[in-house]
Order: sequence, then structure tokens, then C-alpha cells
Amino acid sequence: MKRDCRFLWNNCLNVIRDNIPEPAFNTWFVPIVPLKYEDHVLTVQVPSQFFYEYLEDKYLDLIQQTLYREIGEGTILNYRILVETESNTAVELRGESKPFVGKEKSVSKKVVAKVPSPFDRVETSEFDSQINSKYTFLNFFEGESNRLARTAAEAVANNPAKTAFNPLFVHGHSGVGKTHLCHAIGSKVEALYPEKKVLYLSAHLFKVQFTDARRFNTINDFINFYQSIDVLIIDDIHELSGLEKTQNTFFHIFNHLHQNNKQLVMTSDCPPMDMQGMEERLLTRFRWGLTTRLERPDKELRKKILQNKVLSDGLSIPSNVIDFIAENVTENVRDLEGIVVSLMAHSIINNREIDMNLARRVVEQSIKFERKRITVQKIQDTVSEFFDIKKELIQSSSRKREIVQARQVTMFFIKKHTELSLSQIGVQVGNRNHATVLHACNTVKNFYEVDKAFRSDIEEIEKLLNA
Repeated sequence: MKRDCRFLWNNCLNVIRDNIPEPAFNTWFVPIVPLKYEDHVLTVQVPSQFFYEYLEDKYLDLIQQTLYREIGEGTILNYRILVETESNTAVELRGESKPFVGKEKSVSKKVVAKVPSPFDRVETSEFDSQINSKYTFLNFFEGESNRLARTAAEAVANNPAKTAFNPLFVHGHSGVGKTHLCHAIGSKVEALYPEKKVLYLSAHLFKVQFTDARRFNTINDFINFYQSIDVLIIDDIHELSGLEKTQNTFFHIFNHLHQNNKQLVMTSDCPPMDMQGMEERLLTRFRWGLTTRLERPDKELRKKILQNKVLSDGLSIPSNVIDFIAENVTENVRDLEGIVVSLMAHSIINNREIDMNLARRVVEQSIKFERKRITVQKIQDTVSEFFDIKKELIQSSSRKREIVQARQVTMFFIKKHTELSLSQIGVQVGNRNHATVLHACNTVKNFYEVDKAFRSDIEEIEKLLNA
């Protein structure tokens, strides 16, 4: 008489559930799918080779005794292992058998057997989220330059995957706080939702892990791990550019997480529309949620950051020194914090108070002191004056060679000296699209390499901009 495999396996699951912790049951037994039962052989499907090996290593006795009790002595478990999910390719492996030790050793629904649990090990060495708890929203100070990004990030942390900000894509210049924001999100999610699995990593580490998974033929385990994450935070996603196989794998991980209401957070040095070497289907998904930019901190925000750093380090720095540093160290937060560390070192080593003279000397040694910010306006003025062409003509649609060249040089220097995106540069120079700007920048670079006179012009303009 043919017996239904699902009915038999459900009977077994009822016994197993009573003999191991609930988390272990959900992790290692709920994903198993019964396929058929013939000639005392129960065939089940498991997600990966690792899954099969773990079951056989940790739960062999429990599984075998449960099969004998519920189905009959001598029952064999046959595993069907998915090798490639998309093509439904699988291999079958026969479970190991041990001599039956008798009914007095059999599993009881009432008595909890001492079966090894994977969570015994996990509890002693908890899942490492890679979150640095010192970076929080409390010490991520708000200003005009980061208000939208910070507000969106906190909303995501309060309700992961339950806002419109999924994915949250944050981009900006190096040192403006993208990584701090990532850790702040992770820290708050861990505090509010300790049951959620949060993971922070760089895109570089992701691609290294993927390369290792391919080398050791553990791609399925790699994918299964990432698909189990509740909040996945990837820093510097632009580092996957040009890596077709890595992007393809991340595409499937992204889809799985998004479809299963898991939160994704990504950072990059540029917005999706300006990313080169990234598959369009990924870029489209990056834009599904909110894309927001972190700008360089303004002076008031720089003062807040300095005051907090001084307070946390237990230093005494006069307010006029803080104001001086905030006025002159404008690029990023890391520079600000580095100046405070340098001041502290000089003060301790030389046994002197921190004053304006010491601050000026440290700042001069650390940055290009009193560097004038090269603005779009200054670039346009300098280029138009150098080529003796009115700015209005550079902004126009004229195709005269000399005007086109001045226009392209203007775009080149705006890209070089500002953090504007290609699209934003296009708006500044006659409302061109980002493809036109990219072409202009490449044209200038190419001429610079082969035309000595043109190279001399570019170098002269560079000197005028930095004068």
C-alpha cells in the first residue's frame, strides 16, 4: 500500500520539533521538502550540500530513530540536493544508516533527547553583524548637508523594510559620513529588533567572498547565507562595477531579499545614474527606493562635529580655535577629526596649551591651507576669459569649433574640481544631458594626451584656477 510522503514526514516533524529547540527546528527542518516514499525509502529535498552534511553530522541519530518510530524499522532517508536553483539541477545522496539500538533508546514525544543543536555554538559566538556600535544617530549630527539622508536612515532603522525607502541608496564624497550612517542604521535595528539578522560589509569583501565561493564550489551556500539576512548594508557598492558574475549573483540576492520584505541599504561615491560598468537591471533596482546625497558639511555642522570630538576626547580648546578649524578644514569629517587628534598630540608632546598659533601650524601641515574653493562660477569665468569667449556662448547650442572646445573644457574642469554629478554638470552648462558631459570629459582627456599645445592650455587654466 502506497503511503503519502507528506503525511509521513509531517509525523516525523512533530516528533523532531519536541526534541530540539524551536530556532534549530526552523532553521534545519522547516526548509526540507518531502518528495516521495517508495520501498522503505523516503526522499526529501534540501537546499544545499552544506545543509545535507550538517543534518547528517548533527542530527543523524534523531532523524534515524524518528524514521524508525514513525514509518518503520529499516526506513532509509534519501536526500535530493539542489545544485542550481534556476535550472532545477539536483543530485541525490543516500543518508547514512546506523544499527538500530532498540526501543529503549528510541525518541519519545515526551522526553527531550540530547541532540546537538547548531544554536549551542551560535549562542557562544553570536552571529557577527560587523556593526561598529560607536557610530550611532546620537553622534551623527544633523545639518543642511545631511538632513534628508539622516532622516531617511533613521526611518529605515525604526521600521526596516516597512517604509518606501527600500532600498536606501546613499551617495557622496569620501569622508562625509556614509559609513557612519550605515553603522548607525545597523546599531539601531539591533537595539530595536534583536531577533533580526543584520549584516554590514563592504562591496570589496562581498566580491572576495564570492570569488572564494566559486573557487571552492560553495556558491549555493554563499547565496543561501545572504538570502537569510534581514537587513543587508553594503558600503561602496560601486566597487562591483565591471564584475559581471558578481553582479549577477548580487542581482538574485537583491531580488530575493526585496521580494521577502527584507531591508537593503547601499552607499556609493556617485548616484546610480552615473555608475559605469553596472548592469542596467541592477541600476533600475537601486532606484526603486530612495536615492539621497550626503553633501560636504557646512560650517555650522563642522563646528558641531568638532565640539563633540573635543568633548569626547576630554580636551580644552578655545572657541576661536574651533571656529578657525571649522572655517578652514572644509572637505570632510575625517579631516576635522584628524586635526583634533594632531592638536592633542602636539599639546601633550610639547606640554603646551592649544591656542591659535598651534592650531594654525597644525592646519598648515595637514591640509592645503586657505585653499580657495574652486566653484562652477570661477571655472566658467576662467575658461571664458582664457579662450576670449563670452560665457553666454559657452551656454548656447553653437557648434562652432572654438565654442565647443571651450564648453568641453568647462565641463572637464567642473567634473575635476567639484562633486557635481554628470547630470548636474550638464544643467550648469546649457542643460546638456549626462552623456554629453561624459563625452566632453573624455574628449578633453584624449586631446590632452596627444596635443602638446592643448595640454599647455589645460595646464595654464589649472594654474589660473588655483591662483
